[in-house]
Amino acid sequence: MKLFITGSDGFIGSEVVSQCKEKGIEFVGADIRSGFDVCSKDIASAIPEGVDAVVHLAGLSDDNMCKDNAYAAFDLNVLGTLNVMEAAMARKVKQFIFASTEWVYDNCTAGEVKTEESVINIANHTSEYALSKLVSEANLRQKYQHGFCPVTVLRFGIVCGSTGEKKSAVESLFFNVKENEEVAVGSLKSGRCFIHVSDIASGIIKAVGLEGFNIINLAGDKLVTLHDIIESSKKVLNKNPKVIESDPEKVSVRNISNKKAKEMLDWKPGISVESWLQQLK
Repeated sequence: MKLFITGSDGFIGSEVVSQCKEKGIEFVGADIRSGFDVCSKDIASAIPEGVDAVVHLAGLSDDNMCKDNAYAAFDLNVLGTLNVMEAAMARKVKQFIFASTEWVYDNCTAGEVKTEESVINIANHTSEYALSKLVSEANLRQKYQHGFCPVTVLRFGIVCGSTGEKKSAVESLFFNVKENEEVAVGSLKSGRCFIHVSDIASGIIKAVGLEGFNIINLAGDKLVTLHDIIESSKKVLNKNPKVIESDPEKVSVRNISNKKAKEMLDWKPGISVESWLQQLK
């Protein structure tokens, strides 16, 4: 197996590289930090011959980076992806794996579990990030229908596993409980199906070799609320800060199914939020 990984120095890319090394998987990494520009017209030369899959992780990777920054979001996430697709076609790559996001799902509520078959109304989206990923998904589907290689779109859940600058709500709340006497949140009922970065990377590697056009969610096993994270953090740290809920009625929930990933990839998350918090202690 040989992979070409864009965004290889990033949060997820670094973990994919690490797991490739552990498994003896041959790879070539490409990242903006080492001069790889997804919008450059000569990037095909960076892709070696005989690549089994391009794993395309490069781009603006969260909503905050894209908010009110539509030009950059579409330049990197849409046009950049089209450019990598053209390079992959020129180099006769056998599969294209694309990092998408759970943000593409609209009208999310706690009572509805979103699956890959859920209907998405693009008119409901105000997120530049979600729109850029949806457009790239559509471009990949069209390209596949016109003879492009097999395509696997992986919609990532909210990724935890960082102790660095880019923290998810999991780490942020844990360290708030650890360091402060008061912890402030909007609504304690807000939640996500958080997934550890190591499980995202293992899912990417498991997806190598899939035929056809597939969209697959990579998310945690269950919805974890801010209340759950705070209570688990209290238990792990043996602390009991005061919790201030500023807007209890403003509930934000994304309940994402990972059933298809388990069935198609023979994959399942290995690190729960609770076990990750134990590691953070």
